Amino acid sequence: MDTQELGFLAENIAARYLEDGGYEVIDKNYRKPWGEIDVIARKDGVVIFVEVKANSHEIEGLDPEVRVDWKKIHKITRTASLYLEHELRDMDCEWQIDIIAVTFDRTNKKAKIKHFKNI
Repeated sequence: MDTQELGFLAENIAARYLEDGGYEVIDKNYRKPWGEIDVIARKDGVVIFVEVKANSHEIEGLDPEVRVDWKKIHKITRTASLYLEHELRDMDCEWQIDIIAVTFDRTNKKAKIKHFKNI
């Protein structure tokens, strides 16, 4: 499985995880020239912009979420602002950025999910 396929699978797992948790997934893969938001969801009136990171297997000391640095957060924030303005037409709504880290366990054919809220 290549990196793109892994990312697509992780994003679908994250979206399902959110839906199972009572979130409404309202968009996926929102792209602008400077950045992308993997999943956009809503729960309890809050719009959540989700960055999904994945590892194809567990790597000691290198969890997927550590790859979200300040540059990536800046890109997500800029893209989220544009989404709120143009797609939802509501700059006054409450919103946050979450990270969902997915690590695949090939042996047991399962995915381990960690959800970091309002980073």
